[in-house]
Amino acid sequence: MDTEKLIGREVRGRGVASNAAGRYEATTRAGFDDGWTTDDSLPPLRTEVSDEVARSLITYNRSPDLPFDRSINPYRGCEHGCSYCFARPTHAYLGLSPGLDFETKLIARPNAAEVLRKELSARRYKVAPVAIGTNTDPYQPIERDRGIVRECLQVLAEFNHPVAIVTKGTLIERDLDILAPMAAKGLVRVGISLTTLDPRLSRRMEPRAPGPIQRLRVIRALTGAGVPVRVMTSPLVPGLTDHELEALLAAGKDAGADAASWIMLRLPREVSALWQEWLAEHEPTRFDRVMARLREMHGGRDYDPRWGHRMRGEGHYAEIVAQRFESATRRLGLASKTAPLRTDLFAVPQQSGDQLSLF
Repeated sequence: MDTEKLIGREVRGRGVASNAAGRYEATTRAGFDDGWTTDDSLPPLRTEVSDEVARSLITYNRSPDLPFDRSINPYRGCEHGCSYCFARPTHAYLGLSPGLDFETKLIARPNAAEVLRKELSARRYKVAPVAIGTNTDPYQPIERDRGIVRECLQVLAEFNHPVAIVTKGTLIERDLDILAPMAAKGLVRVGISLTTLDPRLSRRMEPRAPGPIQRLRVIRALTGAGVPVRVMTSPLVPGLTDHELEALLAAGKDAGADAASWIMLRLPREVSALWQEWLAEHEPTRFDRVMARLREMHGGRDYDPRWGHRMRGEGHYAEIVAQRFESATRRLGLASKTAPLRTDLFAVPQQSGDQLSLF
């Protein structure tokens, strides 16, 4: 076993079992045998958080696969440790590993709200819904202490700016005092990712994320406060969680969700090796079936990044899943299009020292 894997297996409560060098690291990590055996009593690997002074916050994209053209990410890396997370490769750009580093070496952007305020106040800024949580979860554990997401929401509320939030975190309930008034104005929608109803599988696959019962409770809390919620059955893992599709949608509907979506498991760059390592250790009897299904949908490869293809794949199996989803959402009343978030209320609030308008 190489050094990276040995390090990972000594760590409890993490999503992957290795920490291979990122593709942009200056040196390659070499494994060696120092004669020591694995000590299962070693303490868990601690999370390290570094601060980054953000120069800009809003990131723009032109992907036809996404329903938004801009997003903000107050954190880099995610302590939830989901073994399948498609965002893991972004840590390589920081000179870190998409493996354990992604879960344990986090980057916080403490001046995010200040930068966001400046960007929204720019004369050339044109309002459109902004997404939060498209890369890493905004309500991961460190947000409890740092509160950067809450500060950003306060800015968005001041500007009456529309926002779409994606999360697995229960901490979002803390911000209902901001989200509920925004929802009353048609300015916010939340997507809750629900991957499985099996708490044991969830704990192994998403070790530090809230379990399925807690996520359903969050849906109830949000919708009870008037915040519209989409249940996101993402990612759907063929041969592992795909049989739960209808049950996931029904559970989301019962909890109050008014819309639904699905995305097939994606394995870009380093994620493929990390996922296969997790699968071989935790679900070895399903390994061949899961990977065969994925490759069937991607022309024999683990992943095909083409726009219009990467989210759901293609072929017979992908079509069957799409048909099941459409049938279930129609039956449950989750198929109707949701109202677009409002942009007509956007206004730059007056700052101290601004000249008052005469009209």
